[in-house]
Amino acid sequence: MVRVAAIDCGTNSIRLLVADATQRDDGSFWLRDVHREMRIVRLGEGVDATGRLSIAALMRTRDALADYALTVRRKGSERVRMVATSATRDAANRDDFFAMTRDVLGVEAEVISGDEEARLSFTGAVGDLEPDDGPFVVTDIGGGSTELVLGTWDGRQATVKAARSVDIGCVRITERCLRGDPPTAEEIAEGRTLAGRILADAFAAVPVGDARTWIGVAGTITTLSAVAQGLPEYDATRTHLSRLSDAEIDGTARRLLTASHDERAANRVIHPGRVDVIGGGALITQVLAEQFAERAGITELLVSEHDILDGIALSLL
Repeated sequence: MVRVAAIDCGTNSIRLLVADATQRDDGSFWLRDVHREMRIVRLGEGVDATGRLSIAALMRTRDALADYALTVRRKGSERVRMVATSATRDAANRDDFFAMTRDVLGVEAEVISGDEEARLSFTGAVGDLEPDDGPFVVTDIGGGSTELVLGTWDGRQATVKAARSVDIGCVRITERCLRGDPPTAEEIAEGRTLAGRILADAFAAVPVGDARTWIGVAGTITTLSAVAQGLPEYDATRTHLSRLSDAEIDGTARRLLTASHDERAANRVIHPGRVDVIGGGALITQVLAEQFAERAGITELLVSEHDILDGIALSLL
């Protein structure tokens, strides 16, 4: 058994997983969570408009990372890997981010490609699933990008067949289109057009018609599941491996997009840091559902709490 630590720094959130990895008789590994945490730091706030990471965003990220570094040491992690995704790929001053992470954590942060991000997300997502339910297509809606990845899982190893990352996420679409409180019908229509146009590139690269099961990972999707279920508090045991029909996705997205900021904030399952962008994430999910129904005949989304963090942890073994 080895204890590993994985950190994922995205456009909207920074997350930590400390896990014990145990090797099975067949050579594969399974993970047991020791500590899992998420904080909203909005690292990518304004990057779409300015091309730079703001000082305030860097400081928020530094504060969270300092706490994570302390947890990693206290938990006795033997191996650590930190990856950074969309916001840092796009920022002109990303060297400031690297210097900060090196100083605080003591290891280099890796800016991974969109395709590597997709591969890690897929690996993390499929580990709890039955191989016969594949091929699988995994979608990960982040703050700045959305990944589609198609592949198979034989019970021991994930094999990626095709993947594409495109620059549309809950923060980007909110900043570009959903300016009202709540957004106007015209703003929502603008967002749907933008999401459809950008996601078309991903669907052109990934033959989702070959898939049998659609899996959604990360905070937008898990929050939609919690809202759709009407949970009184966020409960990962209730969202993990839950299922959302297209009708439930559409209805939940409409509710979130037509609610005011204060109305969304009053829903206890929505993390305060997601309140202003969950409508944008819901809109992207709505567009994805329409495309999966049309292209693959898939009309249900399987929600997974396991994602890129689990993939990063497994990559250390």
